[in-house]
Amino acid sequence: MFHNLKKLTAQAVVCLGFGLIAIPAQSANRADIQEFLEVTGFDVALESIAVGAEDAPIILGLENDAFGITWSNLVREVFVVDDMKEQALEILEATLDQKLLDHAVAFYGSDLGQRLVAAENLSHMDDDELKQIAGAQLIEFYATQEDPRPAYYARMNTAIDPDNLGLRAIQTIQVRFIVAASRAGVIRQDIDEGALWAQIESNQDEVIAAMDASGIAGAAFTYQDFSPEDVLIYTEALEHPDMQLVYQIMNAVHYQVMGDRFEVLATRLGGLQPSEDL
Repeated sequence: MFHNLKKLTAQAVVCLGFGLIAIPAQSANRADIQEFLEVTGFDVALESIAVGAEDAPIILGLENDAFGITWSNLVREVFVVDDMKEQALEILEATLDQKLLDHAVAFYGSDLGQRLVAAENLSHMDDDELKQIAGAQLIEFYATQEDPRPAYYARMNTAIDPDNLGLRAIQTIQVRFIVAASRAGVIRQDIDEGALWAQIESNQDEVIAAMDASGIAGAAFTYQDFSPEDVLIYTEALEHPDMQLVYQIMNAVHYQVMGDRFEVLATRLGGLQPSEDL
């Protein structure tokens, strides 16, 4: 579950997402939600937020190891997995309907669902560059075989985020993080937020196309051991209206937790300076 959720997001989009979600007719209880996190693999997706944060210096145009061990220590302090899971549980108690929870657990708790979750859990921790290269090669091979899986992957990506809210979320958190780093003196360039947004908007179509291609390649890598028939079953499950509501809620939760952590990280940037070995 949540195989191609992006690593960065934003409070503004999260609030919009929750604003569109109706108050549940029957809220799921905490024990069922805890089981839901484990059955669907969302607990591992939350853990992967901390893994992604290790790459945050790249957003600032710096090398991954620009801050040395200081950055890794800071990430561990800010992205505490137990705290992130607790926040997710609290939000889900207020937003996830029991009927929707039961629908998702019925699919992901099946034999196919558990095999999918196992593959997704492993993929969360794999090297992103490797996934893209290997996934692109698989897509090329499928094209020579007239394999339908790439078309299914495209449908899957649309089903879990039909309005591209994830893209705006990524952009917003990146902008906030870059501006905070500039004000803290971590990067020397004085960043104008308005100009940064104008640059982002000017490349929007290209970014969307790149994200779509990246999502398909990532799915090809993650689900390479699944037959076209299995992938079609998953695609249709994701396109079910109830599952789409589940994803709307879970995306919002994921983004809320991640956005809050990056907000905290931004406040800690003032004490950092790039160094080859700290």
